[in-house]
Parts: sequence; structure tokens; C-alpha cells
Amino acid sequence: MRRIIAIALFSTLATASLAQAETWKGYTEVSASNLQWSYDADYSYRDAKSQRVVVLSAVGKVGASPRMGPSAPGAADGVGSVVALDCKASNMILVSGYSPKKPLAIADDWRSAAPKKVESAEDKALLAAACAGADSLPVK
Repeated sequence: MRRIIAIALFSTLATASLAQAETWKGYTEVSASNLQWSYDADYSYRDAKSQRVVVLSAVGKVGASPRMGPSAPGAADGVGSVVALDCKASNMILVSGYSPKKPLAIADDWRSAAPKKVESAEDKALLAAACAGADSLPVK
């Protein structure tokens, strides 16, 4: 009986860990100050209503000890944003931003916000990286 309980407990813990997995993929070069922007491939999805690719991106300091980002909202070192990309029109909507002092808050009406043209090198790199596999993303 104890084995069954132990196996069930470990299975539950393993499943919980997988559900919160973060696969950060760098999309910019590392800057002179060792900063790099990344997006969480596990969070990315295609929005069913707008057909935009929704991406969680964050900044991290490469080689920092202790590790400093990229991290998801709620982490002590989490600084980033959620954006919705239109891969064909090359524009984006800022859905929400977050930092240790500002929790992530996604408004229900984010789809009605005016998109902005993707112009900065960082935004172009994110668009290229996130849209490369957009056809295989889950639709939510």
C-alpha cells in the first residue's frame, strides 16, 4: 500500500513539474552587458480569435551567478512581456508586461488594442523566431 501511495505521489510531482516547464529560446545576440532576450517556447500559442502568435518574452543576464532570468511572471528575476504577433503583417500588440514589482495582468480586451509595426531589431528577431514554427503551435 505504501508503494502505491509513494508511486502516486512521485507521479503527481513529476507531472506538476512538467506542466510548469519553461523552454527559453534566445532570439537576440548577447549584448555587451551580457543581456539576451528569449521567448518561452512552451508558452507560445496561436490565438484562436485573432490568429496571432502569442509569445512570452523575457530578458536574462547570460552567465550571471546566481542565474538572472529569463524567468516567467512571479519570479524574483522575471522581467518581460506577452506580445501577440501578426506574422504576415509584421505587427504586434503588447498584451502585458511584468516585473518583480508588477505582476502580469492580461486584459480581456487586448485583441482590440491597436497593433504597432515591428521596427526594432529585437522585435524583428522575435517575429522571425516565433513565426518560424507558428504553423505547429497549439491553438487556444
